[in-house]
Amino acid sequence: MSILKQFESLSQSLEGSLLYDTLNKILYATDASAYRIMPEAVALPKTTEDIVKLMHFAKEHTISLTPRTAGTSLAGQTVGSGIVVDVSKHFTAIVSFDKEKKTVTVQPGVIRDELNLFLKPHGLFFGPNTSTSSRCMIGGMVGNNSSGTTSIRYGVTRDKIVEIKAVLSDGSQVVFSELSSAAFIEKTKGDSLENAIYRKLYEELSVAATQEEIKKEFPKPEIHRRNTGYAVDILLKSDLFSGNEPTINVGKLLCGSEGTLAFTTEVTLKVDDLPPTNNVMVVAHFHSIQESLEAVVTAMKHHLYTCEMMDDTILNCTKTNREQAKNRFFIQGDPKAVIMMEVGSYLSMEDAEAQANALIADLQLHNFGYALPKIYGSDIDKINELRKAGLGLLGSIVGDDKAADSIEDTAVELSDLPNYIADFSAMMARHGQEAIYYAHAGAGEIHLRPVLNLKTKEGVYQFRNIATEVAVLVKKYRGSLSGEHGDGIVRGEFLPFMIGDKNYELLKRIKLAFDPYSVLNMGKIVNALKMDENLRFEPGRVEPEIQTIQDFSDSMGILRLAEKCNGSGDCRKPASAGGTLCPSYRATKNEKDTTRARANALREYLTKSEKDNKFNHKELYEVFELCVSCKACASECPSNVDVAALKSEFLYQYQKANGYSI
Repeated sequence: MSILKQFESLSQSLEGSLLYDTLNKILYATDASAYRIMPEAVALPKTTEDIVKLMHFAKEHTISLTPRTAGTSLAGQTVGSGIVVDVSKHFTAIVSFDKEKKTVTVQPGVIRDELNLFLKPHGLFFGPNTSTSSRCMIGGMVGNNSSGTTSIRYGVTRDKIVEIKAVLSDGSQVVFSELSSAAFIEKTKGDSLENAIYRKLYEELSVAATQEEIKKEFPKPEIHRRNTGYAVDILLKSDLFSGNEPTINVGKLLCGSEGTLAFTTEVTLKVDDLPPTNNVMVVAHFHSIQESLEAVVTAMKHHLYTCEMMDDTILNCTKTNREQAKNRFFIQGDPKAVIMMEVGSYLSMEDAEAQANALIADLQLHNFGYALPKIYGSDIDKINELRKAGLGLLGSIVGDDKAADSIEDTAVELSDLPNYIADFSAMMARHGQEAIYYAHAGAGEIHLRPVLNLKTKEGVYQFRNIATEVAVLVKKYRGSLSGEHGDGIVRGEFLPFMIGDKNYELLKRIKLAFDPYSVLNMGKIVNALKMDENLRFEPGRVEPEIQTIQDFSDSMGILRLAEKCNGSGDCRKPASAGGTLCPSYRATKNEKDTTRARANALREYLTKSEKDNKFNHKELYEVFELCVSCKACASECPSNVDVAALKSEFLYQYQKANGYSI
């Protein structure tokens, strides 16, 4: 039976949908990373039984399932050559809530900010706060062990895991939760795949030499934000494995596993009391990156709730973004970098003010910062929105040189940060590069991005070469190559070097125990795909010359306007997040009705790649047909992707060329 017939049969058995037309496969071939892999199909399951059927199908036909929520992953975790399984449309329920225990159970498609809207009337919130919190979903946060701006005070997603319900690779359904040591041992007995998993973990991690190898090679335990393979170092805290904790939760191992061990269907999370409402933000302005990072070590001696950085490249991008230009009111002079530090008090505004003044006095004592303004009230929210827009704003850089995410997630111990960045900056200077610096300075994690042209062979060479040198540098400080965005394709290849061959072989054996049928998100974490292959652009391609009736010169042409979309998914934010982007997606919850899909589809169409079967202009029209030309994307999309202009140009050109109206 042909694969199309098999897909037809599978589709008829699902309550949800199975899409295997060229257009939808192209729309799911990319996420927010540099990668592009055409799937064979896209599934939108409605029920857990649908996922079980997909798992059985994958096992029978030796095809990989790639779990996906909002597709905002930066390391290529949510692209794959098998079936991409998108749970963002139907798995969106808040299942239960226990105010007394401060726990909430959700399906993986629940948006982080919408969960917090539900929790707010109860005086609670889910702490991890990514820059994509208006559209990222809990399943993705679990898969990547996300953390964001608040980790210095509230921890990372792994810290919040109470229980995970999941489907294993044989289709069986399991629950991973906190167990006593005796209960864990009991789980090792039996013939199920679940029993085999517990048995394998016990056999492997009970070996003293293995424990020592993990402690020696994994990142420093003081680095709380870290995704380095599977979190076996966390399991060593159990008294089963020479630790001192009487309980153990394998669900914490799944957190950060990028859907390679099991398919999550429900997550129970611990939640926290709402942060204080008496807040002051101090925005320190610096003449150099190095000075700003040295200041962080001093600042973190204070009781900060956030400590975030932005460099001048991102700040300059805000000047041309209509939505964010109004949020840069706090800038004084022309800083090379700013650090945004927030203090808060449950007692009074006077107490918060005193904390801010003490912070400023300490920075001034050490001669850090040429301006130290204090920000209050709703203005703090505006600055936080500006910081969150940082990733998307990088897409607005005009031309083919873009901020590449090959090395953008490194984390080191806070005391090592100034020396690490000094070494990094010297290395970048040797490459003739001036990187972009932003994000979580207070946690020892700076998102670092070289500016590269991945359309050229030289750019791709630098992509790998810089990534390799940075891996060596991070290992020197015993840091983590990924602080929060995951290993994925871009970093998975470096895991044997980062944790040592023995530990890497251990991870491979754990993967095999969970996934003996090789069906769960293959090519990620272990046996990872090459980091410089399967890229969104074909290196060395000849750029097409496209004549247009509209003037797209401010973006260097219509193709480069479409290419401004980096996949960060701002167009998927719900109405509760404010603004109007994107009304068609809000109505349908279909990926093809997002600004991202429209930009990606047009980009694919215009480049006429020979790698895959191309769709025709009538199929392309499907992504434009519900666009109401409201131009919300032109003002609210951080990359300023004006889909209304793209749509009108497309319609004009094809009516002119073919002599008919669509």
